[in-house]
Amino acid sequence: MPHVKPPDLLTAMIAAGGSKVSQSTRETLVRAYMAAALLTLGAAFAVTVSTRVGNPLVGAMLFPVGFIMLYLLGYDLLTGVFTLVPLAWLTRAPGVSFGAMMRNWGLVFLGNLAGALTVALLMAIYFTYGFSVEPDEVGQALGTIGEGRTVGYAEHGAAGMLTLFVRGVLCNWMVSTGVVGAMMSKSVIGKVVCMWMPIMLFFYMGFEHSIVNMFLFPSGLMLGGDFTIVDYLVWNEIPTLLGNLVGGFTFVALPLLLAHGRQAGIGGSSRSQQEGTTTPSAPARESELVAS
Repeated sequence: MPHVKPPDLLTAMIAAGGSKVSQSTRETLVRAYMAAALLTLGAAFAVTVSTRVGNPLVGAMLFPVGFIMLYLLGYDLLTGVFTLVPLAWLTRAPGVSFGAMMRNWGLVFLGNLAGALTVALLMAIYFTYGFSVEPDEVGQALGTIGEGRTVGYAEHGAAGMLTLFVRGVLCNWMVSTGVVGAMMSKSVIGKVVCMWMPIMLFFYMGFEHSIVNMFLFPSGLMLGGDFTIVDYLVWNEIPTLLGNLVGGFTFVALPLLLAHGRQAGIGGSSRSQQEGTTTPSAPARESELVAS
C-alpha cells in the first residue's frame, strides 16, 4: 500500500488545516454536523454491542466504524481541527490567522454539538419506543456511563479533575493520530487500518472524547441518568475539551513539525521564528484532502 513519507505528510497536514479555515460557514457547519452524527452512531453501536455480548473489547473493535466513515466522507471533528488548524497557523499558512482559527473552532463546535444532540435524541427514542416505556439494558447502560464519568470524577475532587483532563489529553493523542493516519496512505484499505488502531485503543481505554460525550451524556440524561447538566459541563465536557486541545496539538502536530519540518522545507517558517522568514507553500487540492 502506498505510504506517504513524514515530511510529505506534514506538508499535507498544513494544507489540510488551511483548507478547513477557508471553508464557508455552511460547509463548516454541515461537515461538523455530519461528522458528529456518524461518530456518535458508532458510539451507540459500540455501547449496544458491549452491553449485549458482555465484552467491552468487542465494542471497542467496532467503534471505529463511525470515525472511519466520517473521515472518508471528508467531514470534520473538533478534535481533528484542534490538531490541523493550529499547525497551519503556526507555520503561517496563507489565510490562517488567529481569528480565522477561532472562527473555525467555534463553527465546528456548534456543528458537532448539533449532530451529537440529534443522535442522542434519536437513540433515546429508539431505546424507549418514543419515551413510552422504560429504557432497555442498553439505555440503562448509557445512563450509568453518564453517572460514572461525571459524579464519579467529582467524588475525587481535584484528583478527579486532573484524571479527567489527562484522559482528554490521551484521547486526542490517539484520535488525532487516527486523523493523521488517514493521510498516511493513498489507498482506502491503508487509511482504514491506520485510523482503526488508535481509535480502538482510545475507546477501550475509556479516554474522554468531547464529541462522543456530547452524545453519551445528553442521551444518559434523557434515559434517566442520575446527574445534572452542570455535572456534565463541569465534571466532563469543559475539562475534556481542554484536554483534547492539548493532546492533539502537543503530542501529534508539534512533534511532527519539530521532527520533520526541516525536511519538508518549513523548518524556519513557524511563528516562533524571527519575523521576516519566508512562508512555505503547502498547496493541496481540496480533492486530495478528503481524508484529512
